[in-house]
Amino acid sequence: MIPVPANTRVWLAAGVTDMRRGFTTLAAQAKQTLKQDPFTGHLFVFRGRRGDLLKIIWWDGQGACLFSKRLEKGRFVWPSAKEGKIALTAAQLAMLLEGIDLRVPQRSWTPLKAG
Repeated sequence: MIPVPANTRVWLAAGVTDMRRGFTTLAAQAKQTLKQDPFTGHLFVFRGRRGDLLKIIWWDGQGACLFSKRLEKGRFVWPSAKEGKIALTAAQLAMLLEGIDLRVPQRSWTPLKAG
């Protein structure tokens, strides 16, 4: 898991992104399209057209980080919006990276009833 500091924002880029891009061009997309400074320490998440590959860029204060994850089965659930950005919590990012559908997250256990 990516070590997300407590005050870090996570921005998901709506729409699809060319997955041939590296940190420099994804950072430019974060600045131009998402209207965010990619060097603030926030995480920026991008998804490819097929939906099975994610790239995350992060400036950790010392240098540029580029993370990628490809699912062996299934697709990352993504908003239907064609452009813009969506803010996620670190917990939502963890679920997304596990392939969990953020629209209908479900617990794998049932809480005990008091009484």
